[in-house]
Amino acid sequence: MATQIFTLAGVLIGALTSYFATTVAERARFRREMATRWDARKLDTYIEYLTCIKEIQRAAMAAGRARDQGMDATDALNEMEESENKRSILFETFVLLSDEKAATAAHAVNQRTWELLSATRAPSSGVAELRPIPLVEALNVLHKEARSDLTISSSTPVQ
Repeated sequence: MATQIFTLAGVLIGALTSYFATTVAERARFRREMATRWDARKLDTYIEYLTCIKEIQRAAMAAGRARDQGMDATDALNEMEESENKRSILFETFVLLSDEKAATAAHAVNQRTWELLSATRAPSSGVAELRPIPLVEALNVLHKEARSDLTISSSTPVQ
């Protein structure tokens, strides 16, 4: 009888150990999958947001060039405003998904973008008035913080 009890206890301990080991492994796997899923979502959001900023910058410069050449800048301004509307929405997702440093860097990019938008909306502004706005420097800081948030290392600045 004692042998059967020891055997039954051994089977019970083995089953519990197997259950707990499987549970721990499944939880770890689930956390890794979720982290990977969120990192992919973050990367997509970062790329969309930065693309929008670049679209705003290109449209603003196109409007400045058009004014410098005495041409109508309406199309470029409309494109700029459309990209600004999209950027505004993407920024909310960016802040929700990013860490604090990346969010702070994105706020700085927003500030420089608003300066560029404001300068571009002035009817007399050409390329010369738009170039001094330090948007590229703010973007470089954002790139660095986004890479850090995504745990991507790079030794060269992105431009």
